[in-house]
Amino acid sequence: MSSNVRRIGIDARFYGSIGKGLGRYTQEVVDNIVKMDETNEYVIFLRKENFDEFKLDDGRRVRKVLAEVRWYSLAEQFIIPWLIWKEKIDLMHFPHFNVPVLCPAKFVVTIHDLILINFPTNRATTLGPVLYWIKNKGYRLVIWLALLRSRKIISVSHFTKKDILEHFDIKQEKIAVTYEGVADFAKASATSQENEAALLARFSIAKPYLLYVGNAYPHKNLEGLLAAFADLIKLRRDLRLVLVGKSDYFYEKIKERAMELALYGKGVNDPVIFAGFVNDRELESLFNNAEAYVFSSFYEGFGLPPLEAMAKGLPVVSSNAASMPEILGDAAAYFDPSDLSKMKQAIAEVLDSEILRKELCNKGFERVKQYSWQECARLTLEIYRKAFS
Repeated sequence: MSSNVRRIGIDARFYGSIGKGLGRYTQEVVDNIVKMDETNEYVIFLRKENFDEFKLDDGRRVRKVLAEVRWYSLAEQFIIPWLIWKEKIDLMHFPHFNVPVLCPAKFVVTIHDLILINFPTNRATTLGPVLYWIKNKGYRLVIWLALLRSRKIISVSHFTKKDILEHFDIKQEKIAVTYEGVADFAKASATSQENEAALLARFSIAKPYLLYVGNAYPHKNLEGLLAAFADLIKLRRDLRLVLVGKSDYFYEKIKERAMELALYGKGVNDPVIFAGFVNDRELESLFNNAEAYVFSSFYEGFGLPPLEAMAKGLPVVSSNAASMPEILGDAAAYFDPSDLSKMKQAIAEVLDSEILRKELCNKGFERVKQYSWQECARLTLEIYRKAFS
């Protein structure tokens, strides 16, 4: 190996759809960097679920290594360092805070948010209170060690950078902000109106409807969204709310809350529809027919879903919390997520004004142009180079 060639490893166990939002980030960074960097060698660590999903274009310069280790496990603390040592990695990139304490190589870490510090609640876990307390303390220790020992820290927003500096004694020049990107949805295959109508009928979705796509963790504030929506439909009985996300413990809790509010569980005319997981083509149809995208989160380090909604041509009504004003700028209608009346008012104003909807759509199209996965990868590669110096 030439002295100018470095061996860079990326922990891509989150790669692809199995890692949700973190999976999208990991996939885009990996795919773009290995195409962009024609000098260094790359070792991509993957799990069985996504091993075949990552395709090799250049087997000599990029190779895959199976790292069948569960995230946040005790085994991760020993097996991942052993694999890094075995592969003779010069620099490792961990796209999440879970850096093994015994990591034998220089490394860069990406911090997306500090949710467990800023939003600590045992409602965000299936663990009991004692185990959750232990988990939370362990999280703080692992993230502190990762920040302390890293050569460089990648933050996905200035908000997250500020959050890190407020909670940890880290030199600010050690942190580099690289925004995430927005996928090129223009490549999505067109769906006929006939197929879209069939899809809406299959999910028992009647227009007009509001759309949310994402998980149901407590900080997403879907309980607040349900409460505001319950009040909103007293005067708009034809309005529906469609929630898209893979069914899990947290979505089941939201279903229970929707039933308590008489919004779900009665049949085909339920005001709230839980669509569960949908494929890309189905999701395209749901975006095409929605009136607006609603994002009620209390806390986000970046907030990719509303940007993706803007790219799809939907007006966005968003909370004004955490990073959202930084990321969405003037392309969204905002509300205080802790004020249900303000949430209801913001949604109603967007629904009532065709002029406002068009204005938000136009601003949204312009806003998403600022976020590129190629630029994210380019800046990440530059951070790798600085980490070596």
